[in-house]
Amino acid sequence: MPTTTPKKNKTAKPAKRASASRQKTSRPEPALKEFFVDELKDIYWAEKHLVKTLPKMRKAATSDELKDAIEQHLGETQNHVTRLEEVFSLMEEKAQAKKCDAMEGLAREGQGVIEDTEDGSATRDVAIIMAAQKVEHYEIATYGGLVQLTNTLGLEEVAGLLQQTLEEEKQCDETLTGIAENNINYEAAEEGEEDSEA
Repeated sequence: MPTTTPKKNKTAKPAKRASASRQKTSRPEPALKEFFVDELKDIYWAEKHLVKTLPKMRKAATSDELKDAIEQHLGETQNHVTRLEEVFSLMEEKAQAKKCDAMEGLAREGQGVIEDTEDGSATRDVAIIMAAQKVEHYEIATYGGLVQLTNTLGLEEVAGLLQQTLEEEKQCDETLTGIAENNINYEAAEEGEEDSEA
């Protein structure tokens, strides 16, 4: 008899632990949702800031292809702002922006490379592309993380909206890479050779 009682206790304890762990994983919503909304406010500020920053980058660019790409992404960015407002509405939250230090720093860096390069040069275009891609990579990381959280939180409609923005950010990044690889990088390299010959 004494040998069978401990066995019953051993099998009962793991069942209780499993039940407790199930309860923990099924109730992360309040804190996680709060974090999610906080991140939405952050990227909302970032997108609104970009709407002001992109026209300056377009004006500083030399290549028509690059100017057109920036102009197209400005339109998309304005849609991203509207889409985020729709997300806030779906979540019954006020569309509120919280200053995004990362985007502010990236925008400042972009302005710096414009000031440090020669007006009308392909080198400036290379700098603008690199600055823009740093922004895109930040946004891709943010939207990718947000989409994952929507899956965890069961926010299917919100997931669809954020996924759409994520795909547009990825496409913009690819477009910028194509512009750089097709001609601008080579033109910038030739500018350097001309300087060394002079």
